[in-house]
Amino acid sequence: MTPALAAGLQIALVVAVLAVLYVPLGDYMAKVYTTDGPRTKDLRIESILYRACRIDSHAEQTWYGYATSVLGFSLASALLLYGLQRVQGVLPLNNDLEGISPAVAFNTAISFVTNTNWQSYVPETTMNPLTQSAGLAVQNFVSAAVGMGVAVALIRGLVRVGRGGEIGNFWVDLTRGTLRILLPLSFVIALALLSQGVIQSYRSGFAATGLDGHTLTTALAPVASQEAIKVLGTNGGGVLAANSAHPFENPTPVSNIVEIIALLLIPVALTRTFGTMVGHRRQGLTVLAVMAILYTAMLAVTLAAESRTHGVAADAAGTMLEGKEVRFGIPGSALFAVSTTGTSTGAVNSAHDSMSPLGGGAVLLNMLFGEIAPGGAGTGLYGILVIAMVAVFVGGLLVGRTPEFLGKKLRTREITLAALSILVMPALVLIGTAIAVVLPATAGALGNSGDPGTPGAIHGYTEVLYAYASAANNNGSAFGGLTVTNDWFQASLGMCMLFGRFLPIVFVLALAGSLASAQRVPAGAGTLPTSGVAFAGLLTGTAVLVAALTFFPALALGPIAEALH
Repeated sequence: MTPALAAGLQIALVVAVLAVLYVPLGDYMAKVYTTDGPRTKDLRIESILYRACRIDSHAEQTWYGYATSVLGFSLASALLLYGLQRVQGVLPLNNDLEGISPAVAFNTAISFVTNTNWQSYVPETTMNPLTQSAGLAVQNFVSAAVGMGVAVALIRGLVRVGRGGEIGNFWVDLTRGTLRILLPLSFVIALALLSQGVIQSYRSGFAATGLDGHTLTTALAPVASQEAIKVLGTNGGGVLAANSAHPFENPTPVSNIVEIIALLLIPVALTRTFGTMVGHRRQGLTVLAVMAILYTAMLAVTLAAESRTHGVAADAAGTMLEGKEVRFGIPGSALFAVSTTGTSTGAVNSAHDSMSPLGGGAVLLNMLFGEIAPGGAGTGLYGILVIAMVAVFVGGLLVGRTPEFLGKKLRTREITLAALSILVMPALVLIGTAIAVVLPATAGALGNSGDPGTPGAIHGYTEVLYAYASAANNNGSAFGGLTVTNDWFQASLGMCMLFGRFLPIVFVLALAGSLASAQRVPAGAGTLPTSGVAFAGLLTGTAVLVAALTFFPALALGPIAEALH
């Protein structure tokens, strides 16, 4: 079977499964998050949690209250996770592992609370099962639920009319998203992974004799349960260092497809949720079409680039297998790479650092779009809706009308908040990269170096750019040639994750509150339609233009220069 045919069959299977689940899952999530009209009855466990935490589940919050709850919950989560890592050596199930150093514990706590899951350590020799399960796995659930809640809050802001700015209750959205969506789906995915041979064990490992006669210890862990939410919640942090390239995490081509479907499932279905909640499902289909256009373009570039090396066939089949698992091949690796960088997941089943310059540049650009194709759990939807408002503003200037989106007039405040939300990530990426490349300590951290202008130096720069793009976009994948264990990278990447997650959330929630308090205006003859082919083209062009204008110089110095060398 040729790589092209294999890729086509895998893509067709992924699309078919997503198409089958799109309507029922999207409508189900809309029902879960709908609080207007007759309330969805709380589950018994939800009522117990509300009473225990003294939460009034019937009270709604303004954007300020919602944002304060998000930040307070995330701060408490980070402190608890930091503390758990520091004292893991004296807790049960320590497996002879000591407490984590302050720098690594800080970076990891920020990483998992922000849904980034950047890992600057070897999981199986650093984190014990208790820290993995009670700390990291819990954050895999709740950090995803936070992103989904923020997306739904923005939808409520678009739907509601003059209600004083209430956009829902964060604690209810967090609880329902975790218990009603993420837990059931992750249980089903975990069973599917177990059927393919993914392990689930609390043993520390087992000893075996290798082919050379030496004894080696193979690590074990409760992988299946954590792998499921790792991909479903667009988290990405692996229980084992090789991540989804490890046969214990991703043993077969079937498990590879299951994980890719899980990566895309919630971000794709949320577009249906959006269309259902606003009462105009063509709006959701338009957003989905834009996501599909960007995703398909990046996949086509990556597949083409990875099938050849610098324009020269690597073997008779024209494939480049360096850094890839042969059980997945080029199609499975490229499909996974584009899916993981397009969904803010960061899980990997191949070494992105070993990709061709053009292939590596494509997955890097996938993140620099703002991870909206289709984006993370919740983050992709609110990210593309913010860009849609900017597109409406541009379109309004072209037709000479005040911009309107779903019947809400976009005033100076809304456009300012949308612009600030978009600008956070580029500022973090470009400033962080600029500082890092001039620091003397960075030279020792690079696996690729050389005189300025040489391929080694160019690739080393791309490794740094990729790291800050991954951190600021809450992705978590990396070009493995960059060693990020020194205090500068631990601190600076941690701050990029922190600001890259929570500044846009605050701006988006403020935008939701502003829209919720606005009155609906009747559509006029000159109102720009926000569904259909024309608007899909405008939205796609706006997304590409924002990324191209912002990052083209940086990309020209890295992957583009390396590809042309």
